[in-house]
Amino acid sequence: MKSCAVVILNYNGKSFLEKFLPSVIQYSEAEADVIVIDNASTDNSVSFLKVNFSNVQLVKLKTNYGFAGGYNKGLANLNYEYFLLLNSDVEVTKGWLSPLIETLNKNSNIGSVQPKVLAYKNKLHFEHAGAAGGYVDRFGYPYCRGRVLNITEKDSGQYNNEVNVFWTSGACMLIRSSAFKDLQGFDEDFFAHMEEIDLCWRLQKLGYVCKFEPASKVYHVGGGTLDMESPFKVYLNFRNSLFMLTKNLSVVTLMWLLPFRMVLDGIAGIKFLTEAKFAPFWAIIKAHFSFYASFLKTIGKRKQIKETKYVPLNKRSIIYDFYLKGKKTY
Repeated sequence: MKSCAVVILNYNGKSFLEKFLPSVIQYSEAEADVIVIDNASTDNSVSFLKVNFSNVQLVKLKTNYGFAGGYNKGLANLNYEYFLLLNSDVEVTKGWLSPLIETLNKNSNIGSVQPKVLAYKNKLHFEHAGAAGGYVDRFGYPYCRGRVLNITEKDSGQYNNEVNVFWTSGACMLIRSSAFKDLQGFDEDFFAHMEEIDLCWRLQKLGYVCKFEPASKVYHVGGGTLDMESPFKVYLNFRNSLFMLTKNLSVVTLMWLLPFRMVLDGIAGIKFLTEAKFAPFWAIIKAHFSFYASFLKTIGKRKQIKETKYVPLNKRSIIYDFYLKGKKTY
């Protein structure tokens, strides 16, 4: 049996499977088994796979458990050394997998690694979900080398170095299965969005490091399940950001940062309101009420997190840099 499994979580992504699965098989099967976890799709994805890709292992779930729960349940009974978590809307390239496996093989303290994530629709530019590796600024906002807020950079080779990062992209991430299972996988209360950042934060607390490997390259469509403007996506991002900070920050930092983030989220809501974007405005309101309702449960998770190492946030503020200094690149 191969040591690595490329695992695609699918939900109503038949068109993506039809378009991208052939290249995944072509460029991966020498080194990994290809597995599709289906999150109770209703678009004939399952029958399509059975007819056209009978050599691909299929794990069928009875309910849509979201990104977090879908992977947790789908991976539970798979026995591989490494899991390559891959979005269904990703085009892989020749030789994409070897550099990632080699990175984890180098050192047992490397917990996860991601490739260079470029935009499928504009292949000279980085893509929002991961770019050249992710970080979290001093106020808890994620950003990437190659992407700050919604501005992505052109790939001119400026990030062609292997570096430690704070988080690796859930769109394409190779992770040690032992570490994933030791952490009990993704936090299923997140459902989708930011669960990989929370996971990588907890990975680092166990003493692992997360890596970016530029020798590997993939192209991500983005918004394959939820569009960037989706109010549900806004809801998840705002709520899950508060979940993540409450779980992982030190008590001292949490006491001042959480109230401050409430203010910043309020300002974001007002901005949506002034632009007559009522749906995302209400999504932020709902996100906060959901967070308040889950606050005690989220606080309780702090006791469950295994921690051997303190992991600080980056000292930079991307909000200050972006809006006040006009710095729109990493």
